[in-house]
Amino acid sequence: MSPGRGTGGTREPSLHQLRLYLVLAQELHFGRAAARVYVTQPTFSQQIRSLEQRLGVTLVERGGRGVRLTAAGQALAEEARSVVDAMARLRQTADRHVGTARGRLRLGSLGAEAAMPHAQTVLAHLRDRHPDLEIEVRNLTFVDMFSTLLTGEVDAAFLRGPLPGGIQSLHLHTETRVVCLPADDPLAGRDTVTLAHLADRAVVDMPSEVPRAWWDHLTVNPRPDGTPVRFGPVVRDTEAMVLAVTQKQAITFLPSAARHLYPRAGITYVDCSELGVSTAELAWLPDNRDSPAVTALREAAHRTLRQA
Repeated sequence: MSPGRGTGGTREPSLHQLRLYLVLAQELHFGRAAARVYVTQPTFSQQIRSLEQRLGVTLVERGGRGVRLTAAGQALAEEARSVVDAMARLRQTADRHVGTARGRLRLGSLGAEAAMPHAQTVLAHLRDRHPDLEIEVRNLTFVDMFSTLLTGEVDAAFLRGPLPGGIQSLHLHTETRVVCLPADDPLAGRDTVTLAHLADRAVVDMPSEVPRAWWDHLTVNPRPDGTPVRFGPVVRDTEAMVLAVTQKQAITFLPSAARHLYPRAGITYVDCSELGVSTAELAWLPDNRDSPAVTALREAAHRTLRQA
C-alpha cells in the first residue's frame, strides 16, 4: 500500500527522521542529502520511507536523477521545521537550568587547526566542564571554511584570520609565518628570505569560492613595490598545497606550526619576517553566539586564554 493511501501513520515520526527530511527538502537529491549527513544513500532512503509510513502520506515523488516534493511534502516540510526548531528551544531551556551543555556541537577545523595546542586545550576544558556535550569535529577546506558557518553546517570553527565580515571570533594564538619551498630550491639553504627573493616564484592559488581579499592578504599581493604575485596551481586544502610544493609547481606561505604539522620529504620551511604573523581564531555567527553549545565553547576558550 502506498503511504499516501493509508488511513494515517501508526507511530510518531522521530526527530532524526524529520531532520533528514528537511535536508532532503533542501537538496532534492537522495545522494547529495545522504552525503551531507554522512550516511549511505540506502540508509537515508530507508529513513524517508519509514517517515512516510509513520505519517501515512507520500512526501516525495521519486524518479530520474532527483526528487520532487509532493503537495503534502511541501506543507509538512514547514511543520517539520517548526518541530525541529521547537525541540532545539526546549533543549536550550533545559540546558540553561541544568548549567551544562548537552546535545551536539558541530565544530569545523581548517586543516589541522583543531590539532593545535591552543585548540586542544580549549577542547579539553570543554569536555571537562560539559561531559554530556557531543563534540563533532569536521575537517574544512579552503572552499567551505567560511560557507559552512554561514549556512549553519557547523556551529563554530577553528580558522585563520583575517575573517570576513559577519563572522564573530575570539583570537586564540599568534605566530610567525614561513615560506614553504621545494627542498632543492636555491633559497632553501637560507635561514631567512625576503619577498624580493621570491619575486619570480609562483605561489599556489585559491579556488574562486575563497574570498580574494583573504588570500591576497596572506600572499602579500601586491608586493610592497606594487608588483602583483604570480599565481600557480589552484588548491583546495593544505595537503594539496604542500603537495604542489613537493612537486615543484609553486611555493606557499604557512603558519610556522606547519614545520611540525606538515613535515614532508622534498620541502623546506624558511623564515620571512615580511610575511607578518598568522592569527588563529575561534569563529561563530552572531546568531549562534548564545546557543548553549557555542556559549560553552566560548567560555572554555576564555578560560584557556586566562590560564595562558
